[in-house]
Amino acid sequence: MIATTATANATAANANHQLCFRSLFHSGRGFAFPCDPRGQVDLDQMSERARNNYFYARAMVGRELSVPAVEDAELH
Repeated sequence: MIATTATANATAANANHQLCFRSLFHSGRGFAFPCDPRGQVDLDQMSERARNNYFYARAMVGRELSVPAVEDAELH
């Protein structure tokens, strides 16, 4: 699984990449979080709601969501 420490320099305003958790059952649904090219998100820069969604997404990998993938944010 991709590392998820809070050492990334990415923020929502300037992130060029997103860590995407896709739904296993509903096409087009899932979660995406700003990250660096290695898939590390900056937990300190997230709102409480975004942080809770991120932890939920990690917990649901293999149950409701796919293994996360780093994607170019400009594609979304």
